[in-house]
Amino acid sequence: MRIIIQKSAADVGKWSAAYIADKIKKAGTAKPYVIGLPTGSSPLDTYKELVNIHKAGKLSFKNVISFNMDEYCAIPQSHPESYYSFMWGNLFSKVDAVKEQVNILNGNAKDLEAECAGYEERIKKVGPIKLFLGGIGPDGHIAFNEPGSSLSSRTRVKTLTYDTIVANSRFFDNDINKVPKKALTVGVGTVMDSEEVVILVTGYKKARALQKVVEEGVNHMWTVSMLQLHQKGMIICDEEATAELKVATVNYFKDIEKENLAPVKL
Repeated sequence: MRIIIQKSAADVGKWSAAYIADKIKKAGTAKPYVIGLPTGSSPLDTYKELVNIHKAGKLSFKNVISFNMDEYCAIPQSHPESYYSFMWGNLFSKVDAVKEQVNILNGNAKDLEAECAGYEERIKKVGPIKLFLGGIGPDGHIAFNEPGSSLSSRTRVKTLTYDTIVANSRFFDNDINKVPKKALTVGVGTVMDSEEVVILVTGYKKARALQKVVEEGVNHMWTVSMLQLHQKGMIICDEEATAELKVATVNYFKDIEKENLAPVKL
């Protein structure tokens, strides 16, 4: 498992965006590049930088097929807090993404179980996913795979915990009654099937989760710890997020990655 430590969240965004852009460009156009994408605060700087790279004429999304991690149930796609709105507002509408190649779970499907099964089939048809980008919560969850989730789980319907509802209420006028109680999410196993998994971790609030995944064992109460089992897993974090790591751990990863701390040149 690689750990790339950057000075700030903005630097994490620049490094990760350059890394992703380089992967897409090197893949060529013979086959679509299939990528998994998250929402939330973690990828915002990454998406901003990807847009900048695209506007500079150094990256096209025309040959990219994307699969998003999750979506709320029972709110329309047009709702400002839907993940559909998030992705189109922060990335897809600002680059040359092809709408037919953008895959986002439909939380309003008549048959939610069938929607989840169909999502897995679509991934299987065009996959494998080359790179799955993710963020984590303070409790170490990835997508809506909250503490206690099976590490072999697939795309499914999840009932959100009270803690998650309270945390997300800041996006819904601080009213927990407005927060959707269910969501659709890819499973931990779905993410693990990808050829590469890249996790973004920024800020002091994520420090305990980073310590758990780096210095302790695999534990379904910290679902992102599954990254230890992936043959090509990488964490890109800022200095704040390393606050609970041992000094020796931080120094070790800084030393072995010292030649890779600058963003790749495009």
